[in-house]
Parts: sequence; structure tokens; C-alpha cells
Amino acid sequence: MTMTRQDQGVALPAFPQVRNISPAAPFDWLKRGWQDLRSRPGPSLFYGVCFAGMGFLIKFVFANAYEYLSALTSGFLLLGPFLAIGLYEISRRRERGEGCTLAPTLAAWRPNAAGIGLFSLILIVVFLVWARASLVIFALFYTSEMPTLAGFFQQVLSIDNLNFLAVYFAVGFIFAAIVFALSVISIPLMLDRNQDTITAMIASVMALAKNLPAMAVWAALIVLLTAVGLSTLFLGLLVTMPLIGHATWHAYRDVIA
Repeated sequence: MTMTRQDQGVALPAFPQVRNISPAAPFDWLKRGWQDLRSRPGPSLFYGVCFAGMGFLIKFVFANAYEYLSALTSGFLLLGPFLAIGLYEISRRRERGEGCTLAPTLAAWRPNAAGIGLFSLILIVVFLVWARASLVIFALFYTSEMPTLAGFFQQVLSIDNLNFLAVYFAVGFIFAAIVFALSVISIPLMLDRNQDTITAMIASVMALAKNLPAMAVWAALIVLLTAVGLSTLFLGLLVTMPLIGHATWHAYRDVIA
């Protein structure tokens, strides 16, 4: 196989090689991600503060537009892979035994600005389409009075809104599945190996297809941890989002040979 570059003295193949992993591997990723978080609490929690701050900002700006509030809040799952680049860099530096302050993590995207930038643009387009789709679903299927902020989840998840919930979650699942397939290991791969966008996305889809049970567990854990963060008025995001970001780095390291 054609070799393209050297990484710390190891020749890397032109196309990433995908490993088979155990369905229990995601729990180990979280364990190692927690170790990263405890080892580098300062820069890690900075990103947690950013995630929580974005949540509060969305809630403040769209306090009276709940159809947008729900779409933008769930957008954490869609834009998370891009927003966590600094967390991947923290884990990478710790893995190499390097010191890590906040400054280098903020510029981690620069060595592969074109690839990461293009992929981020794709995520943003998907996010904007989802936001519009969410608005349309609210307009067509939500028949109750628009929910109030205090009782948003109780009112939206009411048994009277079963048709709305079925359509909303079905469409949301499609968007989330597409983003998850394209991004499960793609940005860490682009960050670590300077890989191009298309190759990274193909490798990510292959990783999902080759390890579907493990990736299903990983997706469920991401949804659960994100839901915990959101249900605690965004305060839980201080910890859950850095934890997911660090664990994603270890997912990449396990899945790609």
C-alpha cells in the first residue's frame, strides 16, 4: 500500500485502516476521557464553560421562540464534533506526554485548516437545514398552545402531541445519524494525521459500519450525557461535554490503526 507520510517515525497508509472493536469499548473511552479531564482540568473545563455559556445564550436569545430553542439546543449533538477540537488536542498532547495550556488548543485546527474548515462548513449546513426542518415540523404538527419556558419538556412531551413527537424525533434521528456517521472519528483523524475531508468522512462511515454495535452504544452514551447536561439547565455541560470530547479522541485511537 502506498505510504504518504511519517508520524513519529511510523509510516501511515494512504487510507486509514479501521479496526474491529468490542461493543464495551465506549465505556473504556469514557474512563480514559475522565482521566484526561482530571489530568488537565483547566483547559478542559474552559471548553465546558463555553458549551454551557452557549446554552445559556441560546436560551436567552430565543426565550420566546421555542421552535428554534428546541432545534438549537439539540444542535449540540450536530455541532459538537467541531466545537470539541480543542478537547481532542488536549487528549493528544497528554497521550504524547506533552504539557498543555489553553493557548495551543485554540489553534489546533490551523495545521489542517482547509480540511477541518470544509468539514465544519458541512456541519453548519446540516445544522441550518435541521433548524429549518424543526420549524416546519412545529408549524405542521404541533397543535397545542406554544409551550412556556417553565414547562417546556412537560408540555412538548405530552401524550396529546404523539404525532408531533413521532415526526420530530424521526426527522431528528435522520439528521443525527448522518452527522454521527460522518463525524464519529473524522475530526480527530484530520487533526492527528492532516487527513483530507473526504477521506476522513469515508473512514468515519466505515468505522461505523464495521463496528455498528460499539458505535450504537457510543451514540447512546453521547445522547445520555448530553441530555444530562441539558436537563440541568446547561450546568451539566461543564463536565459532560469535555468528557465526551476527550472520550472521542480515544475512540479515534482505538478505531483507527
